[in-house]
Amino acid sequence: MTAGITLRPATESDAEAICLIYNQGIEDRIATLETELRTPLERRHWLASRSHRHPVIVAEAWVPERVERSEAQGRAGDSPGARLAGPPERSEAQGRAGDSPGARPMVVIGWGSLNQFNPRKAYEHVADFSVYVEREWRGQRVGRRLLERLIELAREIGYHKMVLSTFPFNESGVALYERLGFRRVGVYREQGVLDGKWVDTLIMEMLL
Repeated sequence: MTAGITLRPATESDAEAICLIYNQGIEDRIATLETELRTPLERRHWLASRSHRHPVIVAEAWVPERVERSEAQGRAGDSPGARLAGPPERSEAQGRAGDSPGARPMVVIGWGSLNQFNPRKAYEHVADFSVYVEREWRGQRVGRRLLERLIELAREIGYHKMVLSTFPFNESGVALYERLGFRRVGVYREQGVLDGKWVDTLIMEMLL
């Protein structure tokens, strides 16, 4: 269910949420060969370094009032701003008669970016990309919404091609990429080491 989810350009204030979601992806070992967790400060610097050719976008969702109250209370030692809410129940997502959506709080539930594939001039028309979704929102078509928007942005910017590297065992991710027009190029055998084990990476591409 993607009702109530909106996409927008990321701002500096999104660094903490982007950091949390990225670290979930690193910890879960399903989306990246990165193993070092990030910090909000590092993500702020990362956001500040982005050019117009390498935009970052976020997906937001309405937070039910009952979740907002429990989040605001927090737990001992928690930073409320560092925690994200799971998908609202259907009745909450639909809202109540007379509710003003703009008066209800929003949380970042996913992010995506267009990245430099290679610094050499010959590769300036090729974009790599990243898409990460908060754990409890996976399977809610948030990743699809983010990737569809990244494809639109890549075309608007003038890229000729998008590429990605993923794990062959990330079956849901690979299925999404293929549905949106990416094709398999090949597999790098034993391309990296995660938790002491060699892993393969699948290369995919799409001409825009």
